Amino acid sequence: MPGRIQDRVAVVTGGCSGIGLATVRRFVAEGAKVGVGDIDDARGSTLVEELGGPAVATYVHVDVTSKEQVEALFRTAKDTYGAVDIAFNNAGISPPEDASILDTDLGAWRRVQEVNLTSVFLCCQAALPHMLAQGRGSIINTASFVAVMGAATSQISYSASKGGVLSMTRELGVQFAREGVRVNALCPGPVNTPLLQKLFAADAERAARRLVHVPMGRFGEPEEMASAVLFLASDDSSFMTASTFLVDGGISGAYVTPL
Repeated sequence: MPGRIQDRVAVVTGGCSGIGLATVRRFVAEGAKVGVGDIDDARGSTLVEELGGPAVATYVHVDVTSKEQVEALFRTAKDTYGAVDIAFNNAGISPPEDASILDTDLGAWRRVQEVNLTSVFLCCQAALPHMLAQGRGSIINTASFVAVMGAATSQISYSASKGGVLSMTRELGVQFAREGVRVNALCPGPVNTPLLQKLFAADAERAARRLVHVPMGRFGEPEEMASAVLFLASDDSSFMTASTFLVDGGISGAYVTPL
């Protein structure tokens, strides 16, 4: 039985771990061909073989803050598989040095903005010409629940960057709605990824403060986020654009008394 995105071509950044990896796997299972962008070259090469080889997936080393490398990623997908139908612009960081505005230095601020926000700008800029030429396409940008509410544990540059991703997504979704290109923002709550596991290892108290705010009482799983991305990528969401798609275990809808 054909998958929900059968024979479409997707590009996924941050595709070797976490939400990106789960989405790459789900896309291939649903019939897509995927260009995987990441900086983990060892994992990238083995991942392609796990997925079924170059007929269904291609790995490209990409620093998402480099315009040239981002353009090369999308060009490779187009040259290899003939189209760019889906772009999941997902790469991001949340380093421990990004904390309160009183403690975060300018270097940490700029690094997070470059990886989390500028990279999404570059990926959209690279994807759109392909999609506009085809007259169709779906772009999904990873924002966060902190783009719509204050974070319980301050991470000033991360929160600001995700707010920027959300705002940019809305503008692009409106701008290109009548040209066949949809642009939506995935806003996950805390997800059980290597990024979150690293936070637990570095500061268990800080991480635990996140969990108390989740009405469902647990963190999300990467596969749950991949299901949401698939929905936004497929025709099931054909009347959705410029949307804030919250998949956060209820955080944004709840009032939780601070500890």
